[in-house]
Amino acid sequence: MYLQFSFLETPSLMQVTITLTGTAPFRPIFHRMDQVFFHRSTGRFTNGRTVADFISQFLGIEFQKPFLEAQLAVMNGSRKDYPSNGINFASAGSGVLQATNQDWGVISIQQQLRQFQALVQENQVDKNLVQKSLILVESGSNDIFNYFLPYSTPTLDPGAYVQAMLAEVGNLIDQIYKLGARRIALFSLGPVGCVPARALLPGAPVDKCFGKMNLMVKNYNKGLESLVDDMPIQYPGAAGVFGAVYDIVQRFRAIPAQYRFSDVTNACCGDGTHGGLLQCGREGYKICPNPNAFFFWDYFHPTEHAYKLISKALWGGESSRIRPVNLKTLASTP
Repeated sequence: MYLQFSFLETPSLMQVTITLTGTAPFRPIFHRMDQVFFHRSTGRFTNGRTVADFISQFLGIEFQKPFLEAQLAVMNGSRKDYPSNGINFASAGSGVLQATNQDWGVISIQQQLRQFQALVQENQVDKNLVQKSLILVESGSNDIFNYFLPYSTPTLDPGAYVQAMLAEVGNLIDQIYKLGARRIALFSLGPVGCVPARALLPGAPVDKCFGKMNLMVKNYNKGLESLVDDMPIQYPGAAGVFGAVYDIVQRFRAIPAQYRFSDVTNACCGDGTHGGLLQCGREGYKICPNPNAFFFWDYFHPTEHAYKLISKALWGGESSRIRPVNLKTLASTP
């Protein structure tokens, strides 16, 4: 999961977008990256653009640089200020819970937020810009997947674990609101129990999705929508929307041909059962000749084609996709 603050400037409004998006629960160093858009390694776990990229394009802004890259450029004098179009605070493998994958040295979402707060406090980011911002939040896939890892014994039952996750999201929203954010979109998780990587989990079915995992996802998503419903009362002046990514993805899985998918089960890049036993890029991996006919690029992440469809649904979709209004409407809210 990563945290991305995009400072957006369009002819009609100035915005800040904060995007928290799930990434794989394993290190990315072997990942073979983009094939269809950037044509180089970008650090993205897909063969092209992600939801954050597409939303940036819909808004008419450039893609964002990583925070550490921007920070180094400012420190060594190669640039005077932080980029005006935004900053990406990504740390692959992080989650909603601070302990998620900390043994890998990931930067927690809490620390990513502190990095952003420091920029605001040091006047590197205009507080007025934050007040006019559009905030996108999606996180939790790593936390829920990790709950079922064989080398980890959960100390909480599934319900309590989900509540702990929701408490962290609530605290994050509270801090973002205190920084001045007023337009906030929470995106649900997709059906994590259907990812090819479930083949790595003892006891997880391979002939169908992992029901126990998806039940946790559904309960977490319900909690996220409740946070959105409570925003007008708990956060005066804030406008919240809920992106039903789970339902969007399940529609793709139900009628794949309508969305130009020939495979919604297997990873294009990987190997073993469903392509989920070997991380894309590791020795012995295989890659399909037509990635965008697949929903999954690797054992955990969608292809660019899937991300594009999800992004369109969130940007301009009806209430079954995102509610009470879509991102295009939220972005234009005074």
